[in-house]
Amino acid sequence: MLSNETAVIAETGDSWFNCQKLRLPEKCGYEFQMQYGSIGWSVGATLGYAQAALDKRVIACIGDGSFQVTAQDVSTMIRLGQRTIIFLINNGGYTIEVEIHDGPYNVIKNWNYTGLVDAIHNGEGKCWTAKVKTEDEVIEAIKTAQGPKKDCLCFIEVIVHKDDTSKELLEWGSRVAAANSRPPNPQ
Repeated sequence: MLSNETAVIAETGDSWFNCQKLRLPEKCGYEFQMQYGSIGWSVGATLGYAQAALDKRVIACIGDGSFQVTAQDVSTMIRLGQRTIIFLINNGGYTIEVEIHDGPYNVIKNWNYTGLVDAIHNGEGKCWTAKVKTEDEVIEAIKTAQGPKKDCLCFIEVIVHKDDTSKELLEWGSRVAAANSRPPNPQ
């Protein structure tokens, strides 16, 4: 799936930790933003990267909570005819925040993400959506995105359990939580 003609955008959170494990071919683009830990940046970054690098197909890995911050950028992607593949990881919440400090504010309203993108598409432009729950369904969706729908914006919602988290995120979350709970350094 990855080649010198693709670029990966990895959202803050578990998408970032998982994408760090990818073996990227030479000249495959890769962008992430963990410095400030701000969620939601990747949808706009995906739009901008795809517009600036027309020779690459952008593959974005975005969490559901992050997507809710800037989902409307998908409208511009479709209007501009971008061929991006978005993997929306739906685990029902702000997992990165849960691992730092759990609370009811980290539970988000589950959207019908594929329905939302279909509504944004509204029959104008090229867009294809799929909701997948199993590895076989993911493989089929990838084949479709790379085959008959290769000239479309492809939005693949991947349903995962809320506790399906990388060990790296768990470790990072506990370190940030510990740092957040200590008193500030004296000035």
